[in-house]
Amino acid sequence: MRHRIFVEAIEPHTIVSGDEFHHSVRVVRLRPGEEVELFDRSGRAARGTVETLERDRAVIAAGEALPSRESPLAVHLAMAIIQLEKFELVLQKGTELGVRSFIPLVTERVELRPERYSGKEERWERIVFEAVKQSGRTVVPKIEVPASFAAVVARPGTKIVFDADTHPAPPEVAGEVILLVGPEGGWSEEELRVARESGCAFQRLGPRRLRAETAAIVAATVISSRFGDL
Repeated sequence: MRHRIFVEAIEPHTIVSGDEFHHSVRVVRLRPGEEVELFDRSGRAARGTVETLERDRAVIAAGEALPSRESPLAVHLAMAIIQLEKFELVLQKGTELGVRSFIPLVTERVELRPERYSGKEERWERIVFEAVKQSGRTVVPKIEVPASFAAVVARPGTKIVFDADTHPAPPEVAGEVILLVGPEGGWSEEELRVARESGCAFQRLGPRRLRAETAAIVAATVISSRFGDL
């Protein structure tokens, strides 16, 4: 796959500077005449050719527009905040699978104290951005501020709670869905009650118990396969 460069907006002669210039020229070592792929903040993508390289910027001639690789289904993944390395794996793989946004979920059985994940926003955004570049996506998923379980299940629209011990109820999905995946300790009885009263659908992920990070990745895969583009 061609080297991908993120820019604020694709222009006929697009200027690349800053971190993207440094990575493209100093690390990837692009040269004039090489073909690249541009994508911008609006979600557009286009072929490009390196025209000139200067000391602190490159000029890319934009060519034909490229088709979107985004899913028609907007998947919002509400993932309980688990051990940080595993949570970051979910951010990376969820992005590759087409997740549109991530909601760090605070549940009764989350074991991490808030000070452990406070201030991680920049790191998390970088993980998601790098996964966007690697996977060929054009839309960078949003990472919301941490939210309580009750606040998320109170949102409008289709919500699916994944739980190994609850009888599944087939969801109705049309265009947008929130997936809720709990921590290693699972949901509390109170959370399950609130989810039922809020009209959430329930789903299982097979007969075996999965680790939280595995469950999140499988949930995104199953729903995207069933209702999206996988």
